[in-house]
Amino acid sequence: MLNLFRSSKRAKSRETIERLYGVIVAQSRRAEFYTDFGVPDTLEGRFEMVVLHTVLVCHRLKGGDDTARAMSQEIFDAFAADMDATMRELGVGDLTVPKKMKKIGEAFYGRAAAYDTALADAGNALLAQAIARNILGTEEPVPTAAPFAAYVRAAADSLAATPFETFARGALVLPAPQLRPAPEAGQ
Repeated sequence: MLNLFRSSKRAKSRETIERLYGVIVAQSRRAEFYTDFGVPDTLEGRFEMVVLHTVLVCHRLKGGDDTARAMSQEIFDAFAADMDATMRELGVGDLTVPKKMKKIGEAFYGRAAAYDTALADAGNALLAQAIARNILGTEEPVPTAAPFAAYVRAAADSLAATPFETFARGALVLPAPQLRPAPEAGQ
């Protein structure tokens, strides 16, 4: 009888994580990133966007209590499972998948460190540099890096203001990506 309650709880947790990860992927696929911000509409560009949004959610959760940190790990696990499944769908051989997964893990943690460092800085200059390097594929300043950094900062701030209970319900709201800030009311 006790196992029935545990199974039910695990299934609910899995559904919650699937919903959260689904929002991460949906946000990462928003057309504005590819049309307005210059993210390459390639496998690599889409990978970078999923990594960015996964890092943002995990960044928020890892600063919480044990339950929040466990959820962060579960979201990372969902990301890893998605990457594994995607590689297999693309026809990557069974013997090659573990090597590629190791590279994906290294890429994720490298970017997480860069974004965490940039988010800890008060300004957006480090964030714009990390975005230009990792997502836009350039070391040179590009016009969309600053508004992109403003979006990432707004997303991080929104997530920081979101109570854990919202995540626990499987709800996640991220701001719309805008190249230019929306005009204030009355202007």
